Amino acid sequence: MSARLQLEIAAGSLASAMAAQAGGADRIELCENLGEGGCTPSHGTLAVARERLRIPLYVLIRPRGGDFCYDEAEREVMLRDIAQCVQLGCDGVVIGALDVKGDVDTDTCKALVAAARGLGVTFHRAIDVCAEPARALESAIALGCERVLTSGAHADALAGTDNIAARVAQARGRIAVMAGAGIDAGNVGQIVRRTGVVAVHASARTLRPTAAQAQWLPGLSGEVAQTDVSRVRALRAALDALA
Repeated sequence: MSARLQLEIAAGSLASAMAAQAGGADRIELCENLGEGGCTPSHGTLAVARERLRIPLYVLIRPRGGDFCYDEAEREVMLRDIAQCVQLGCDGVVIGALDVKGDVDTDTCKALVAAARGLGVTFHRAIDVCAEPARALESAIALGCERVLTSGAHADALAGTDNIAARVAQARGRIAVMAGAGIDAGNVGQIVRRTGVVAVHASARTLRPTAAQAQWLPGLSGEVAQTDVSRVRALRAALDALA
């Protein structure tokens, strides 16, 4: 391989986004509630991140956890969140919506893409729970998405390498395929070699004690999961070694 492999970090907070940038990430997917698969971050988080980040900032547009079938009110929420991203000067949005049959909800997704007004668009892991991933990929291409994030319909990308490779072959360069879920410095080489993806997506998180837990509430339970600079650097180094 010769081209630089892209590293996107799913950052669940401003602190995680800054750590990802310091560690050498190429792009941030900003979100919150990563334990539920991620939701749209607050306006404050997004605004401050936009001011402080020097690398591309993409924002997850997802009003809640659970499935990807959205009602009219949820669609309005997503449209307004995208308008906020446009106003703040973000680089892109991350979307995905399915209908009750498990196919891409093209009407909803077309509206979301139109609202993005030329920002970059990633189709997220809704593709991993759709009825037919190959058909969903064609829908993402038709929508004008620049990339799709997938674990190959498995719990983690390493287990889904065969399916991810199939999507890369199907894409034929019409859309970038980005592998995500369970990726770290120890397995990213296998995943890239087996699939041929041009980008990977990881959270690179670790648990750390809160300031209160460390100083004046030592009995407080509940650590904070945050992107770790050293884990991002290790991923970056592993990807660069493949080039």
